[in-house]
Amino acid sequence: MRQEITVSSLFSGCGGLDIGFKQAGFKLIWANEIDKDTASTYSKFVDNNIVVGDIVKVINKIPRADILIGGPPCQSFSLVGKRIDDDPRGQLVFAYLEAVARIKPKVFLMENVPGLCASYFNNERLHSYLSKQFLKLGYEVNFLKLNAVDFCVPQLRKRIFLIGQKLKNNFYLLSGNEFAVKVLKFKRQELPIKCKDALSDLPYPTASDDRELPYPKKNLSEYAKLMREQANKDVFLHFIPTMSNKDKLFVKHIPPGGNYQDIPDEISTKRIMNFKRTGGRTTTYGRLHPDKPAYTLNTYFNRPNVGANYHYAQNRLITPREGLRLQSFTDDFIPIYSSQRSLYRQIGNAVPPLMARGIAESIKALFK
Repeated sequence: MRQEITVSSLFSGCGGLDIGFKQAGFKLIWANEIDKDTASTYSKFVDNNIVVGDIVKVINKIPRADILIGGPPCQSFSLVGKRIDDDPRGQLVFAYLEAVARIKPKVFLMENVPGLCASYFNNERLHSYLSKQFLKLGYEVNFLKLNAVDFCVPQLRKRIFLIGQKLKNNFYLLSGNEFAVKVLKFKRQELPIKCKDALSDLPYPTASDDRELPYPKKNLSEYAKLMREQANKDVFLHFIPTMSNKDKLFVKHIPPGGNYQDIPDEISTKRIMNFKRTGGRTTTYGRLHPDKPAYTLNTYFNRPNVGANYHYAQNRLITPREGLRLQSFTDDFIPIYSSQRSLYRQIGNAVPPLMARGIAESIKALFK
């Protein structure tokens, strides 16, 4: 790019979306996050131009920028048909709309979970309502349903994006292969990125969160090389979450790619037996498969009963570092946290940086 294209960021989290734009060559000039731990992580590892506080109170301070990005909190969009005005957290999408109206960026990007499409406002699907409001502001709007695995992220993570622009070029989204080969310089045969591509080069984890471990010398996948590129000789945050005796027993019976259905009835809890009777819940007590991407990582991946969080080869839960790898954060990224809950929440809530970069590289073409 001949001149720096500026980006302001709302609901920035620990910076997954912003890292992608930074890697694509954009200049981050302002960010906002309400959580202090998360903002500290962002300030240290992404950019120090972050303002801590409620977006509603700082919306007048957002500087003009070429691009506005952000993902309003999504918890209120998880229930089908739930009216947006039933939950104050859902009101933050309108703060994002107001910010676009105020600073009039050339391009905006709003990220959210697919559940946004099941929420209503004024008897209209919320994403449809928002798109119409952005159109009234003069934006051409693209509504995208994307999966992180298509952007070289070793995780099946579906997200929606509203991308609006006032530039003359048409928006074209890079395909997964184009992104892998042209941008990341990966080989086509590496796609999709599998769990073993992402995790197998890491050492056996420690039991403590205050210890670092040396990297073993192994043949690295292209993905592992990318994750290690900026790191030093040691691995951080590679520790095993606490497991109950039952959780340790369950994992011994679950094969790679398996779940609660593989736990013998004689040792199953009443809850697990109920799951077996009713079906569904594919990821409950799930175990990763070495030759497949992971399922969606959530903010409770230190528990086996809310996702596929058992390691594919070792009888344990995945570590925070492995969670970061599955999210495509490089090994030099070490979140700052005051509690274990804060650490897992930061990692699980983030937009995968490689997914963000794929979209950012596509947006960059609009400015040429």
